[in-house]
Amino acid sequence: MEENLLKSMDLKNTKKRQVILSILKEYNYAMTAEEIYEKTKPLLSMSVSTIYRALHTLSDKNIVIKSIRQDGKSYYQLQKYTHKHHLVCTVCQEVITIEHCPLEELEQKLAVQTGYQITGHSLEFFGICPNCTKK
Repeated sequence: MEENLLKSMDLKNTKKRQVILSILKEYNYAMTAEEIYEKTKPLLSMSVSTIYRALHTLSDKNIVIKSIRQDGKSYYQLQKYTHKHHLVCTVCQEVITIEHCPLEELEQKLAVQTGYQITGHSLEFFGICPNCTKK
């Protein structure tokens, strides 16, 4: 999968990019470059800066999505062209997917008002999860 994806985006099919993509696919949630680095250690030797460079390239080609959360960190996940919204705990960083999209009607209105062909959106709510609230 990773090899074909990289080739289709006119990127070199390197072992490092393959490993990064396979980790993002396996864990299937947004991760920081440092978290990805920790997962790559047993698989392939590379520095954190190499991971950042690869993620930047993959983000530029829209293979991964980069989001910056309230903690100021950049998080990366595979672009799956699926519709997702999240609740993020600002204490423990737990992420819960919201199944229903509350923005569909707004998206349609914006498209009509602006003439844009809207191709997607993302939404994250931040708060404190029940477990962290109890503490």
